[in-house]
Amino acid sequence: MFRRKHAPDSNSNYAEQREAKVTELKAALGPISARGDKYCSEACLKRYLEARNWNVAKSKKMLEESLKWRASYRPEDIRWPDVSVEAETGKMYRASFRDRDGRTVVVMKPTKQNTSSHEGQIRFLVYTLENAIFSLPEGQEKMVWLIDFTGWTVAHASPIKTSRETANILQNHYPERLAIGFLFNPPKVFEAFYKVIKIFLDPKSIEKVNFVYQKDEESMKVMYKYIDPEVLPVEFGGKNNVVYNREEYSELMMQDDIKTTNFWAVDAKSDRTNPSINGTLVPDVSPQPSLLAAKAS
Repeated sequence: MFRRKHAPDSNSNYAEQREAKVTELKAALGPISARGDKYCSEACLKRYLEARNWNVAKSKKMLEESLKWRASYRPEDIRWPDVSVEAETGKMYRASFRDRDGRTVVVMKPTKQNTSSHEGQIRFLVYTLENAIFSLPEGQEKMVWLIDFTGWTVAHASPIKTSRETANILQNHYPERLAIGFLFNPPKVFEAFYKVIKIFLDPKSIEKVNFVYQKDEESMKVMYKYIDPEVLPVEFGGKNNVVYNREEYSELMMQDDIKTTNFWAVDAKSDRTNPSINGTLVPDVSPQPSLLAAKAS
């Protein structure tokens, strides 16, 4: 009798191949700054590989562009006093509740736009993303977006320039960070606008977007699948009476700023001793007025 050969463990081989690509990508990057090294965790490398279908060369290019962007834009150095004016109306904030998997939920309300500063709005977006990521529980890499379009009109539409840069930052510098997105109560007129902004979105992101209507029970069930109605605010069809409070949120962000500062502090000192690594200029990092204010609080 012929002895049956054991079929190869495809799952094991698959995992090994991916781990090999992670190692290859890490080696391909070469020497990087201390902050860059902390940023390029194994989970980070996997996200960039996933975003480029596990093509190491394409992932390397994408990640290097992000490292250059982070070195110049310095998202980890943005502090609450730098962007607090953008938060006066609660147009975007990290929710006090989480989804069923414990992931951070970011709430956005386009109708509450209170400034016309392109740079200010982008900076606030980046600050909120960094804070949301920093608040993710261990083992979680993605967040949930809940965008409230109740009362939205064309007058609330963001300029194409801002929409384009927002999409660019989200997709190229925060890849694979979106678990799922909910567009809550979008009016019919928004559909035309959505067709325009979809041009800037990759297919993977589009697949994660769900249109949810409070009066449509079936669509609400989709959101309830991810967010327990017991913790979901009443304004979004839940049972939680919590509402955005700017004063309380400001205090929370100031506390988080201190944690963020401590997290990156050692790396900032190390980078000052070696300001140019792998062809990327690492800017000198000195205490900012906003940072001192955070410590004082």
